[in-house]
Amino acid sequence: MLRLGVNIDHVATLREARYRGLAKGEPDPVAAALQCEAAGAHGITAHLREDRRHLQDRDLARLREKIRTRLNFEMGNTPEMVRIAHATRPDIVCLVPERREEVTTEGGLDVVAREDSIAKTRRSLNERGIEVSLFIAPDLDQIEAAARVGTQFVELHTGAYAEAFDQPDRREAELRRLIDAAELAYQRGVRVNAGHGLTVPNVPSLFVVPRLEELNIGHHIISRSITVGLSAAVQEMLQAMKGYRGSPGG
Repeated sequence: MLRLGVNIDHVATLREARYRGLAKGEPDPVAAALQCEAAGAHGITAHLREDRRHLQDRDLARLREKIRTRLNFEMGNTPEMVRIAHATRPDIVCLVPERREEVTTEGGLDVVAREDSIAKTRRSLNERGIEVSLFIAPDLDQIEAAARVGTQFVELHTGAYAEAFDQPDRREAELRRLIDAAELAYQRGVRVNAGHGLTVPNVPSLFVVPRLEELNIGHHIISRSITVGLSAAVQEMLQAMKGYRGSPGG
């Protein structure tokens, strides 16, 4: 079964638009996370950024306390974030690139250029019982580097696929990249998740990509929730994900 992790960052983005700097405000990302769980989400993803543009430290602490599925903590590979991960003990950490000028994470982590640092962080987190994922482009060199640093998961960046979805030739090329990356990761003993830019219309075409275990989706679900409500938006996505047969043993 293909699992759904819901990224609740943009709930906090809306809150911070009015209540930035205050220890209160609405909407509450923790309440949203609990509603996503109740609607059937298999996990919650939360990205605490260096500049705290959306989620705040208190949100992460409350998420760890309240949610009952799986907490996926997205973070930059920095000493501060490693310390926070050690203290919070999420189920899994996903290391992502982070640039202050971007609105959301736009590219994959360059594991090839930072193998030593990433390997050190991976060991530190694994020693505390925290699994590690690397958010990377579907690039074979990056897959090989991810395997060398010993990560348990990669999360394949599906942004290029999402952007090419309405252009058949480009879409097929991006799907081929994802297929090849997923197969290589599996051959190297690395488990495979995916995310970025995924929507109810474009998820079913992703079913040709083998070995996927989880999709992490935020913006589309939070956007749809404005129209149909959060529970309905989660359930729409879960329905779109039904029928996937590419996971190991699936």
